[in-house]
Amino acid sequence: MKLSELPNIGKTLEQKLMNAGITSPEQLSETGAENTFLKLEIEDESACYNMLCALEGAIQGIRWHQLSKARKDELKEFLRLKRM
Repeated sequence: MKLSELPNIGKTLEQKLMNAGITSPEQLSETGAENTFLKLEIEDESACYNMLCALEGAIQGIRWHQLSKARKDELKEFLRLKRM
């Protein structure tokens, strides 16, 4: 399966993931949304909360809008702490 076959991952994000060394859905899952985001952020200064949620949704196999409120809150907290 290609990364772009996952929910939330279009061709552009797929290319960014590949540039960051994430080349398969399995590798994305193993790396996790937060660590993958950190890798993407090095190359893409436009990386944002929505991208982080898209990664988590892709890992869970759902559209990012369907993430639980608790998980969205965890991701927001991750970004808040990272930016301190």
